[in-house]
Amino acid sequence: MGLNGKLKPAARVSGRRQDVWSIINEAAAASPKQPIVNMGQGFFGYNPPDFILNAAKQALDRVDCNQYSPTKGRPRLKKAIADAYSPFWGRKLNPETEVTITTGANEGMLSAFMAFIEDGDEVIIFEPFFDQYISNIEMPGGKIVYVPMHPPKNGATDNTSAGDWTIDFGELERAITPRTKMIVLNTPHNPVGKVFTREELQKIADLCVKNEIIILSDEVYDRLFYVPFTRIATLSPEVERLTLTVGSAGKNFYATGWRVGWLMGPAELIQYVAAAHTRICYSSVSPLQEACAVGFEQADAEGFWDLCVRDMKAKMDRFNAVWHELGLPYSEPEGGYFVLVNMSKVKLPDGYPFPPHVAERPRDFRLAWFLIQEVGVAAIPPTEFYTDANAPSVEDYLRFAVCKPDDVLETAKERLRGLRKYIQE
Repeated sequence: MGLNGKLKPAARVSGRRQDVWSIINEAAAASPKQPIVNMGQGFFGYNPPDFILNAAKQALDRVDCNQYSPTKGRPRLKKAIADAYSPFWGRKLNPETEVTITTGANEGMLSAFMAFIEDGDEVIIFEPFFDQYISNIEMPGGKIVYVPMHPPKNGATDNTSAGDWTIDFGELERAITPRTKMIVLNTPHNPVGKVFTREELQKIADLCVKNEIIILSDEVYDRLFYVPFTRIATLSPEVERLTLTVGSAGKNFYATGWRVGWLMGPAELIQYVAAAHTRICYSSVSPLQEACAVGFEQADAEGFWDLCVRDMKAKMDRFNAVWHELGLPYSEPEGGYFVLVNMSKVKLPDGYPFPPHVAERPRDFRLAWFLIQEVGVAAIPPTEFYTDANAPSVEDYLRFAVCKPDDVLETAKERLRGLRKYIQE
């Protein structure tokens, strides 16, 4: 029964249709194929390395690590991040004024929106988008302006590259108005796996410099790239002045449950992000900040960053071999740990008993439900990350997360071979 009168919920949380995560979880619970191989949500199927886990355990024995951290973050972690990223910036980052620690990258982005967005301010985001962007922008009253990334025209027939997903820069420029306050960039991109080229970033940056637009660059997969990767803030001092860069220890260190993130940027921007963060949650988890500091301090000596790339690329290649077997085309990721697979050749049986709330959604929701029920593998329908107008361009795709142990990937491949009887050329 709905709430009325003074008990009525705010519009920002009411009236939303069932989200993709609850639909997929519902399908998994109802599937006869148990246990489900979960390649949907992007959490790791293995632990952080021992040198980071041990640092977390040791931090728990320290009194100061079990109490509030400074609102802007523990000094050791801010310094470790500044030291780790200064070589990419080509100068020494100031840990006191150019870094702030947040409760995960998501809260960091919310803090950035809360710091700069007011009623009616416009924020440009590219489709597909991480779904949390939407509510985070709407909370402070922002208006979202969508610019689509265009899938490769031959994506239904040929294997392509994530780099083949493109932005029409004419469309982007036309989306800019005098109310445009911010643009959100995600590279390496979720769910596409695209790493924006230096040339693409420069075109985006030039428009932002020309129009005085803040760049919020979501770079949480910044240690997982398989082609050259450029951080937009490093293009020039003019661009850096406008850029807030978002990072995530959860993604960097295989610890998505730790909820440690950060923003880096010019002091005149970071101070307001930090002020918003203070009002949202005051401070972030102390012992895990300390462990993340150790992670950055020791990562190079442990060869951790190179191992991350090597291992994830190997997992990607291992898993994607099944699509070659099945003749289903996919988009080869340039970064991150997601792969988009085109399933236009998969024929869903006539009269299949989809629940009404799935049947009324685009085809990828039906594909995802069918895959869970009949094959026992969970994947995510990417139209969840599009507006209704542009959803048809990706309704034949599913997103798979490969950040799982190799034995899980092999089990998933074995189950996915069960799709053969549904594939029609």
